[in-house]
Amino acid sequence: MATEGETWTTVQKHDGVLSFDDVDHPYGDEDEAALEAEVNGNWTPQEKALHEARLKAKAKRRVRKSSSRSESLSESLSGELADGDSYSSKGKVPVPNDRKSRTGKGRGLPKKGGAGGKGVWGAAGMVYEVEEPDAKDPNYDEVAQGDTVYATVVPEVDERELEKTVNPIVREYFEHGDTKEVQMLLKELNLGHHKYEFSSLAVSLSLEGKASHRELTSRLLRDLVGKVLSDSDMARAFDKILKELPDLMLDTPEAPQMLGQFIARAIADHALPMAFLDRYKGKVDCDHARAALDRAAVLLSMKREMVRLDNVWGVGGGLRPVKHLVKEMNFLLKEYLVSGEVKEAERCLRDLEVPHFHHELVYEAVVMVLESKGDTAVKMCKLLQAFWKIGLITVDQMNRGFQRVYDELPEINLDVPHAHSIMESFTDLCYQESVITKQLRDSCPSRGRKRFVSEGDGGLIKN
Repeated sequence: MATEGETWTTVQKHDGVLSFDDVDHPYGDEDEAALEAEVNGNWTPQEKALHEARLKAKAKRRVRKSSSRSESLSESLSGELADGDSYSSKGKVPVPNDRKSRTGKGRGLPKKGGAGGKGVWGAAGMVYEVEEPDAKDPNYDEVAQGDTVYATVVPEVDERELEKTVNPIVREYFEHGDTKEVQMLLKELNLGHHKYEFSSLAVSLSLEGKASHRELTSRLLRDLVGKVLSDSDMARAFDKILKELPDLMLDTPEAPQMLGQFIARAIADHALPMAFLDRYKGKVDCDHARAALDRAAVLLSMKREMVRLDNVWGVGGGLRPVKHLVKEMNFLLKEYLVSGEVKEAERCLRDLEVPHFHHELVYEAVVMVLESKGDTAVKMCKLLQAFWKIGLITVDQMNRGFQRVYDELPEINLDVPHAHSIMESFTDLCYQESVITKQLRDSCPSRGRKRFVSEGDGGLIKN
């Protein structure tokens, strides 16, 4: 029987089954002796307590050893998952009441160091800093944040929209002539780095207009410098116009001479620096630009002192003083009496650009006829007839001019004794040439006949 038992245990070992001797018993030799003493009933109370303490210590060591083995197993499995091998969570054996991370990482400590969880505001002794209010916070109160400042942001005008924005402002300025309104409009716009192009566009538009428009543009450039534009902005604007001068000549052949006058006027008005012309000496390849710069240099050299070239654009527009307009019309009539050129007189009158003030020309022409002798009446009648036929002087302006002479005829008669007779003959001549109407001729005042006898002589006239 002993032989069969030994062979059986040997066979079982070879078959892969552990024998009873290979099992690690939890009790040592001392324990076995203690158990035998306990069975026999020979233990003292002290020995019994010591034995229980040993059992508890050994059980704790066994739990620690099993936990370290399971932790090493989980680390090996996580390493295999990291290498890309498929791993099923079904193979894991969950440990009851285990609060450790399922990934096998961590030391089993409380989350957030004990500062997390429901109703917890952080770890003990933690001091929070002042946080800036978030406008997206549902509890954000705009009123409680203090004074709120609202600022209007004006977007910068695009270069493609610049011309559409500036042209109406300049054309409206040609109508009212108020530079302060233009300054206000430009301050409301955000031109950005295209600010200098306003001056170039204004000059280009005035080149296509009348002399009064160019005069208004020169005044505008003078008033904008230092308030809206700087000297460098003005210099950049004229640099651009000089480069575009060949294209401007397609619409305005006199553009080089006009641009030279603009440059001279701007330098005289201190809108351009004095060194503007010096920068271009010997550096200009374009003949048109050179002509414009030469024109400006000549105009500036004509002045002994640096004063404003107020008359660089001539006299034009109703913005000129009345006395100046009267003086120019007198000069026009005197020049016509000497030369007899109706076309030149017509050009000068049109350049004045005061169609509402043409009645002054009629008044001055009639007064000149009353104060002069010879064929002055015939020449003036011819001039008024020419202006009447081309529509330069309207019926209203003609009637108003003659009526002013009629009203002032008694005063004129003090200096010109024969004013009434001259006036009657001149109105008859103008009526024959279809210059005035019959009603205007009949309204001419006539001088009463002077009596040389008393009231009681029966109306007889002394020889």
